[in-house]
Amino acid sequence: MGERVVLITGGGQRLGAATATRLMDEGCYVLIHARSSTAEAQALLDDGERRLGRSCGSVVQADLADDEAVQRLIRDVLRHPMVQQHGLFGLIHNASFYSQSSFESTPLETYRNLTRLHMEAPYALTQGLLPVLEAGQGSVVAIVDTSWGRVWEGLAHYTSTKAGLRQLMLNLAGELAGRVRVNCLAPGAIMAADWEAEHFAKVLEKVPLGRSGNAEDIAAGVHFLLEHPTLSGHVLHVDGGWSTDNA
Repeated sequence: MGERVVLITGGGQRLGAATATRLMDEGCYVLIHARSSTAEAQALLDDGERRLGRSCGSVVQADLADDEAVQRLIRDVLRHPMVQQHGLFGLIHNASFYSQSSFESTPLETYRNLTRLHMEAPYALTQGLLPVLEAGQGSVVAIVDTSWGRVWEGLAHYTSTKAGLRQLMLNLAGELAGRVRVNCLAPGAIMAADWEAEHFAKVLEKVPLGRSGNAEDIAAGVHFLLEHPTLSGHVLHVDGGWSTDNA
C-alpha cells in the first residue's frame, strides 16, 4: 500500500497535537492542518524529525469557516506529492472551537461558524478527498463529543453541531460502506478549559474510573480506529466509562 499519509484538522494544539505525534511515531506521514497555530504545528514536525530521523509531514493552513479556504485546502492536499503517490490513509476531523455562552446571548453568526467548522468543512473535506482515501485504502475518524443525549448549560451551539458531525459520520459509514470506513471517537473528561474547572470536577465525580484521561488516550483511540480493518460506523467512547450513565 505504500506510506501511510494522514490529514488531521486542528492538529497544532491540544488533542490534535497529541494525535499527530502518535501517528508520526507509528510511521505515518502527517499533514497537520492549522488555522493560526502554524508555528506550533511546524514545531511538532521538527521535533518528530529530530526524534525519528525522517521527514514526518507538512503543515497545511486554512480557515475551515471559509468556503473558499476549504476548497483551497482540498486542492492543496490533492496536489501534495505524498498524497499523489500514496493516497490518503486517514482523514481526521478534529478541528473545533469550544466556548460557553447562554442561548440568549449567543449570536447566530457564532452558531453558523460552528456549523461550518463541525459539519460543513468535514462534509466538504470528506467529499473532496474521497478519491484519494479510496486510493490509500483509508478511513475517516471524527472527534465528536460525549454530550450526545445530555443537557449542557450554555453549550447549545457547541453540542448541537457536534451532534450533527456524529450523525454525518454514521450516515457516511453506511453510504460509503465497502469503499471507505468511517468512525467517531467521543472524548470524555480529558482536558478542561480554564472556564470549566468547576464543572469538570463535577463530571469526574460521575466517571466510573474516577479520574480524567489525557490527550495521549485520545491519540491511541484514533490510531486504533485508523488501523482496525473491520470497524466502521462505530463511536468509540474514551471517557472512563462515563457513557454508561446517561443521566
